[in-house]
Parts: sequence; C-alpha cells; structure tokens
Amino acid sequence: MTGAGEVPSEAGAAVGRRIGIGLMYGLWRPRVLGAWRVPSAGPVILAVNHSHGIDGPMLMGTAPRPVHFLIKKEAFVGPLDPFLRGIGQLKVDRSAADRKAITDALGVLDQGGVLGIFPEGTRGEGDFASLRAGLAYFAVRSGAPVVPVAVLGGKDRHSRLSPAVPPLRTHIDVVFGDAFEAGDGSGRRTRKALDEATVRIQERLTAHLAEARRLTGR
Repeated sequence: MTGAGEVPSEAGAAVGRRIGIGLMYGLWRPRVLGAWRVPSAGPVILAVNHSHGIDGPMLMGTAPRPVHFLIKKEAFVGPLDPFLRGIGQLKVDRSAADRKAITDALGVLDQGGVLGIFPEGTRGEGDFASLRAGLAYFAVRSGAPVVPVAVLGGKDRHSRLSPAVPPLRTHIDVVFGDAFEAGDGSGRRTRKALDEATVRIQERLTAHLAEARRLTGR
C-alpha cells in the first residue's frame, strides 16, 4: 500500500506478478514471445495496446519483471482498492492532471522499476491509433527505455462472464518488442519535444503491432 511520498511497493508488485501468473495461465493460454527484450534491470516502460479487460493482469503474469500499472481510478472500488494498491498498482484520475499518479509513476522509474502504461488511455481497438501524451512525458522525463507490447487474440469471441473478457482457455499472444528511447537525446521537455516524442512512439508502437501480427498470424 502506498501513502503520501511513498514509492509503490516493489514487493507488492512481485506478489501481483505471482497472482497474475496463476490466474492468467490457469484461466487462459498465453504464448509469450520476445520477453528477453525487456531489460533485466533498471527503469523501463511497457507500452501495451488495450483491447481486453484482462490486458493488465495478462502483462502482470507474463512480463519477466514485476509491473506497476497506471490504472483508471474507477477500478479502485470496494475491496479492489486496497488490493490493487497492495500489489503496487497506481491509481490515476484520467479526467485531470493527476499529480500524485505522476509522482508515483516517476517514483517507480526513479527506483529502477517497471511502469506499465496503456498509451491509448482506454480499452478500444488496441491498434495504437490514438495516443495520449502521458507516455511521452514519462519516457522523456525519466529517460527510461520504452518496450512496446502487443496483446493479441480473443477479440473475435467474448466470455459469457463479460464482453470485455475473452473466453476461458483462449490462446492469447503477448509479444514484446525491442526497447527504444523516446526522446531525441537532448533531454528537452518542451511541448514541441513531447509532441515529437509522441509521434516517434506512435510510429514504433504501430510498427511493432504490425510485426507482432505478422509473427502470430493474428
């Protein structure tokens, strides 16, 4: 659990990873490609396409390191609130500039952790067609490399439990791409620099998604 001025718990995220492994491999059939591309140490940002309700837990269970995801505040309801915070996940208010979420996310990267972001902002087509500027800000501000991740499969059918979830035992492909630097090397954080970084990121993420689809036949 985190409080004012505290970095989200790495130990908690490690527990979340173990839970994710059990749930995702127990309920679905993930196939993981390119996990070795995630740096084994140091800060890194996983930029994940978002088309399923299980994309976050799927990454928590298949990434080679514990992940702290920025998750919309609406998910932190009832008993899920202390649970998500306890496993090192970050609550973000998407309707405004959430200073605490920004501080927490930068804290994860400052401590050499893994930050997970859905750069599209919300679940949709999962094609990286529309990116928010938050990913560019975190990448440029921290200097952390970005690893694109494509989660593919299961969109053609829906679970009886929820239209946002693929049917149980569905094969899901999780494809990690090559790490890259989002900034131009100057360290500038001007609006122009962030806009340029956003374009650079979108190009790399879109290219990775196309390659992931080619590799998996999705």
